[in-house]
Amino acid sequence: MPLPKAELHLHIEGTLEPELAFELAARNGVRLPYGDTGELGKAYEFEDLQSFLNLYYELMAVLRTEQDFTDLANAYLARAAAQGVRHAEIFFDPQAHTKRGVGLGTVVEGLWRALGSSEANHGISTRLIMCFLRDDSAESAMETLRAAEPYLDRITGVGLDSAEVGHPPVKFREVYEEAARLGLRRVAHAGEEGPPAYITEALDVLGVERVDHGLRCMEDPALVERLVRERMPLTLCPLSNVRLRTVDTLADHPLPAMLDAGLMCTVNSDDPAYFGGYAGDNFDAVRSALGLDRERLRELARNSFLASFLEDDEELRARYLAEVEGYEFR
Repeated sequence: MPLPKAELHLHIEGTLEPELAFELAARNGVRLPYGDTGELGKAYEFEDLQSFLNLYYELMAVLRTEQDFTDLANAYLARAAAQGVRHAEIFFDPQAHTKRGVGLGTVVEGLWRALGSSEANHGISTRLIMCFLRDDSAESAMETLRAAEPYLDRITGVGLDSAEVGHPPVKFREVYEEAARLGLRRVAHAGEEGPPAYITEALDVLGVERVDHGLRCMEDPALVERLVRERMPLTLCPLSNVRLRTVDTLADHPLPAMLDAGLMCTVNSDDPAYFGGYAGDNFDAVRSALGLDRERLRELARNSFLASFLEDDEELRARYLAEVEGYEFR
């Protein structure tokens, strides 16, 4: 039985495995520019974030109907459950779908068909976080937020993702102010490829409650001190960092130094179909490459539940934390 954990940085579109991509393409009459899953797999060699995003958006063409999104979410939940995930806070990118003619309702209803029954079917509680594409306009983000208002009973928070460099958090100040007014939780990608200043901006301008990635905070000691003082969660994605060449090898990852500094780190999978591993695979990888002992792994699992948006169910959070504390490593 794997170590119980929460996954807080997971793009549902990034769980599209090659086999499912071809299955949905056949179902929807979409022609992919790859002969088979093997040929597609060779395309999963990335130079940087943008080269990944190019393939990521290309494959989204197979997602057309509510059933497609339900199948996508159920496939992720089954894999996550097998790797010890007990709670998942799942990102989705509405603009990536609406701009190609797939309605927001199709996406949300399709995902919710899986998420709404995930505790019963997979033993995983869930939250849904709607992300804005930062390389799109702030106006488009605000339009997306307005369009999502009928679905806010199923959407817990908002996030900010896609190409980071050149798109500082301040660009989305008004969108995040409105999200806060609507009672939505707020997170944002910052400090993956962008500078430490983007992390500070996400905190001060967007009012985020978690920083997604946050890797480059280590370049700014004053920022590290602040993040420690405020107990600000960071949702790190080690295998993603290696595949996108943010770090050269997993052995070079600053996770141990970040934990030693007192940062509230969590380990997540980001886009697991593209980056070579789901949540449990990331835990196994850092344990092996970085020599993390059992108590460090327990700390990471504990942090994941403490950082979760479970304020509406503290009893559930306490139950998950008890599972972590009672876990016996083999």
